[in-house]
Amino acid sequence: MPGIDECLLEAMALPGARGAALVDWSSGLALGTAGDSPVGDHETTAAETAELFRAAAEYESFAPAAGMPQDAGGPGSGPPVEDLIVTTRTGYHVLRFVETSFDSSVFLHLWLDRADGNLALARLRLRALAEGLVLR
Repeated sequence: MPGIDECLLEAMALPGARGAALVDWSSGLALGTAGDSPVGDHETTAAETAELFRAAAEYESFAPAAGMPQDAGGPGSGPPVEDLIVTTRTGYHVLRFVETSFDSSVFLHLWLDRADGNLALARLRLRALAEGLVLR
């Protein structure tokens, strides 16, 4: 099972990958980074993407509708959001929630070049990386 550095390196191996980070969405801090940052500073990118992810994870609009089945972890096992995709004119940003054995508040952020990136492949690969990630 890969740790943070190995996970980010695997994410960077995806076609069109420009940058990757593991971010704590409660504090906005980058726990690990690889590649480039859209704004040239990984800490700024981490703080800004954490704001976006926190909003999606905490707003009731994204919670499962009443009567809809919950995930296998049950209520409160993590935010109702699995991932977020933001499309810009030049790229894609995929943010994937990472479940942990402790109070989980981390996500993977992958920045892809729009011309070379494969959004579907990136989403599937980030899900696998998030499920296999071991936080030490």
